[in-house]
Amino acid sequence: QVQLVESGGGSVQAGGSLRLSCTGSGYTYSSPWMGWFRQAPGKNREGVAAIFSGGNSPYYADSVKGRFTISQDNAKNTLYLQIDSLKPEDTAMYYCAATHWKPANPLDSNAYHVWGQGTQVTVSS
Repeated sequence: QVQLVESGGGSVQAGGSLRLSCTGSGYTYSSPWMGWFRQAPGKNREGVAAIFSGGNSPYYADSVKGRFTISQDNAKNTLYLQIDSLKPEDTAMYYCAATHWKPANPLDSNAYHVWGQGTQVTVSS
């Protein structure tokens, strides 16, 4: 059974940084697509970054380009999201997700079928 576990969230002041981690286990396939998504209260889940573990240029939502960096350590089965210059509007629950089917839109949450439990990021002004 594939499992994803996120960590690294927390409460920070605007302008600060966080690094989120997502460790996967139980993969029965190699080179999955991995993504980071976030959901703020009362809002739809939003894709912020995605990457193909087999090697590809990452994808970013326009709202986070230049501030978020997605990376992965395949040897550790771990996905990362470096978040810099945090803004109050970045406050949300952050989830990582995986799929082994190439998504038409890597930032579309409907394309992913394995999800972690989420880690909360709260940014104060």
